[in-house]
Amino acid sequence: MPSRLELIPLADFPLVEPGDDLAAMVIDTLARNDLALAPGDVLVVAQKVVSKAEDRYARLAEVVVSAEARELAARADKDPRQVQLILDESVEVLRVRPGVIIVEHRNGYVHANAGIDRSNIALDPDDPRVLLLPENPDASAAALRAALERATGVAAQVIINDSVGRAWRNGTVGIAIGCAGLEPLYDRIGDRDLFGNLLEVTEPAVADELAAAASLVMGQAAEGCPVVLARGAGLPDGEGDSRGLLRDHAADLFR
Repeated sequence: MPSRLELIPLADFPLVEPGDDLAAMVIDTLARNDLALAPGDVLVVAQKVVSKAEDRYARLAEVVVSAEARELAARADKDPRQVQLILDESVEVLRVRPGVIIVEHRNGYVHANAGIDRSNIALDPDDPRVLLLPENPDASAAALRAALERATGVAAQVIINDSVGRAWRNGTVGIAIGCAGLEPLYDRIGDRDLFGNLLEVTEPAVADELAAAASLVMGQAAEGCPVVLARGAGLPDGEGDSRGLLRDHAADLFR
């Protein structure tokens, strides 16, 4: 495990628009911050800028609302058009209360409102829109990693993070919804603890831990810092993806 971990926010990151080259923007911003990628670096990238670059905007005026969405919207006190998008992005509705719909996203993670919101996007009251999660965050992370390696010669590990709530605890934390170049779980099963006891179930979710740490540096409001360079994590390269962080339904005690 690392003896020292640095979390370096990439200051003055430009606003991202659909079609932008996110890898080029990362490289340019690194240079403006007098930084360059080095072997072992991890880049944690906010979901928002990935979704923007991939044009994952949905205009509410174009949404066709179903009867199911209207009924659910009445229970959740939400715009039926946004509820329709939540249903379209989900495979199961788990809980509903006024203001929030907890779903299993089609990519497998449990998320409030399927991760759809209007924060940190330009709003037009005459043409309201929302931003969806990336279509395939693992593929997005892999593509960004490959583009960075082509441009710099360094295959940085990449995590795409998003903020979520948690069962039994207030507030939100960052989690990894996509990753590339690392194993998201650090398997310590079979190792010994400080007193020589055999570890039987210990698997730190290192991708989530880095996602949460970077989220603290990114901020959640007007900070404008969607990319954080994590240096010193010392994670070995791997071929895992974020699906390794998802608990099987049969072992999910909260459903």
